[in-house]
Amino acid sequence: MSDFMSRFRDLAAVADGTVLWHPIETPGATLRRLADLADELDVRWDSYGARGPVEVLEGRLAELFGRPAAFFPSGVMAQQSALRVWCDRAGTRRVAMPDLSHLLVHEMDGPRRLHGFEVEHLTSGPEVATAESLKGVVGTLGAVLVELPLRDAGCLLPTWEQLVQLSTAARDRRVPLHVDGARIWESQPHWNRPLAEIAALTDSMYVSFYKGLGGLAGAALVGAEDFLAEARVWRTRMGGTIFRSTPEALAALAGLRDLLPRMAECHAWAQALAAELPGLGITPNPTEPHTPTFLLHAAGDEDEVNERLLAVMERDRLQVGGPWWAAREPGRVTTEVVVSTPALAHEPAQVAKRLAEIALG
Repeated sequence: MSDFMSRFRDLAAVADGTVLWHPIETPGATLRRLADLADELDVRWDSYGARGPVEVLEGRLAELFGRPAAFFPSGVMAQQSALRVWCDRAGTRRVAMPDLSHLLVHEMDGPRRLHGFEVEHLTSGPEVATAESLKGVVGTLGAVLVELPLRDAGCLLPTWEQLVQLSTAARDRRVPLHVDGARIWESQPHWNRPLAEIAALTDSMYVSFYKGLGGLAGAALVGAEDFLAEARVWRTRMGGTIFRSTPEALAALAGLRDLLPRMAECHAWAQALAAELPGLGITPNPTEPHTPTFLLHAAGDEDEVNERLLAVMERDRLQVGGPWWAAREPGRVTTEVVVSTPALAHEPAQVAKRLAEIALG
């Protein structure tokens, strides 16, 4: 796989563009674009996470979510800080979250080792959290975390009614509801509700700037000012108050300006692509994607499929999605599709045929 990834990155680096993923730019082109934005906004450097474009960014988030925001250099740090604040207030380190949560699957046991969190599974496997899920976790909790969308399950989302009921259940129980909203930008079209209305159901939310918004790095917490004040203390304790974050903040502002308004288009395009795939032998998961990111499953061998992917990339000079990996079911493979603005220039039916060529030969 390491040799494949090296070849994949080499071909992606010389591609003329991408079909599925964010626009391809050189570092120089990205930095020049951000320099132009800095001149346009007439901002000075930030200093240790304050002033400059960081302040502008936090203000823009407050407008979108209807509550204050605090910049963090990483989502891992932001979420651990949020949970630590809630648990310290409650006097318990017990937190409930899905067993597929990013904190449990991708952070090398950091939340438990650094903060001593005691995790209770809110859900198991590809299942969205509901009020009934919370009812099944008995005892005192410091916080409840839900991932919207549940990325490792194909970016599943609850219905709006389910989310409202979960929020009500948490408040009735007096347990803070924290949302892992790394992809909340992509989730919003599923409910067709303003971001502020979504945030109003939560006690705190983390948002990411480098996923749907195509930024360089960085994240933010959204919540009440007293909560953010405590979270900023943990940001400092964890080494997150770095000297300069101007490029990251500018890239986030560019994503909010240029990509956020097109999320609904990307969502509709993703659903159109998914509708074309079953007839070609590929199964989308979910069948009707909840967000512009979802999974594909097909019969095949991982190595053979990835060789065909490289061949198509070399022939067409396009990055057509990402690598495929062996599924849990023998003889099948899986990949993740990420629909961003480059896809909108292509016909979903033609992209579906390309994916079938890669997956099935």
